[in-house]
Amino acid sequence: MFNLTEKGKSVNNVTTVGIDLAKNVFSLHGVDGQGREVLRRTVRRGQLMALVAQLPACLIGLEACSGAHEWARQFGAFGHTVRLMAPKFVAPYRRGGKNDGNDAEAICEAVSRPSMRFVPVKSAEQQAVLSLHRVRQGFVEERTATLNRIRGLLAEFGHVLPQKTVEVRRRLPPLLEELPALAARALGDLQAHVRVLDERIVAYEQELARLAKADARAQRVQELYGVGPLTASAILASVGSAHEFDNGRQFAAWLGLVPRQFSTGGKTRLGHITRRGDPYLRTLLIMGARAVMQAATRREDRLSRWALSVRERRGYHRACVAIAAKNARIVWALLAKDEPLRTVMA
Repeated sequence: MFNLTEKGKSVNNVTTVGIDLAKNVFSLHGVDGQGREVLRRTVRRGQLMALVAQLPACLIGLEACSGAHEWARQFGAFGHTVRLMAPKFVAPYRRGGKNDGNDAEAICEAVSRPSMRFVPVKSAEQQAVLSLHRVRQGFVEERTATLNRIRGLLAEFGHVLPQKTVEVRRRLPPLLEELPALAARALGDLQAHVRVLDERIVAYEQELARLAKADARAQRVQELYGVGPLTASAILASVGSAHEFDNGRQFAAWLGLVPRQFSTGGKTRLGHITRRGDPYLRTLLIMGARAVMQAATRREDRLSRWALSVRERRGYHRACVAIAAKNARIVWALLAKDEPLRTVMA
């Protein structure tokens, strides 16, 4: 049990607490309803839960970092209201030098701001699905690096292959017979490693497709052209019901799909997209938008006609981003309103 008295001040009236998360040492800063400091303490990892359990139900602020969602779930079990924030939104509230105590104070100040934007707390099930996505993406990156390594090694022996993975896979087997024995052995091992990665990637994609098929919300989102099972499951695992966002544009802005503004004096200047938020979700939406654009010339639906008109006016790449932003807004409507696509699009 902790002594909940801090320098003669009782912390039983604490209303807001900021916690600077770390691996082993955690700093806490708490204030009462009038904003007066009543708690400022540093504890070890094994002591944190016991201290938080003794605090009265209050608002706890955390930076969204590794392990933050698990801490949020555990703190919430004690009746606390837990809010996660992006570290870049907390930094402006830091006073003085950067240390754990000042970071905790800045978190405590930031979480109490009414205009602060918070990160949705993920459930254990959501994080489990995201683990599949992260591991699969790691395998994809590793496969790309391995294929590039094959191309680089072949170039050392005068065999320059195109960047297309199909060409590397097709041309490598006959070239192994022309290489020195040691080089052929090394490249053969890389080829076998690529096959193993292919099998693992397919297995993860099949598992994610199965999970998306069993989820009614994912099925509803997949009715939208340009959104497949990978995108649907990743969005659901990241944002859940989407009620954390007020509207579709806010959701698109959270994904970094809206233009950056350089506006002043009543004159609006829009630049490139902000690229904020999760780059993985943004990449999936843009890849789906490219599929929409490729098939737009063969389709007569409203989205395809609009996509072609945007491409004609603004170019291919901006049109793909515009489709991705539109799909993001529609996905928000599907999740937040819990209605079918035909009703949302009406």
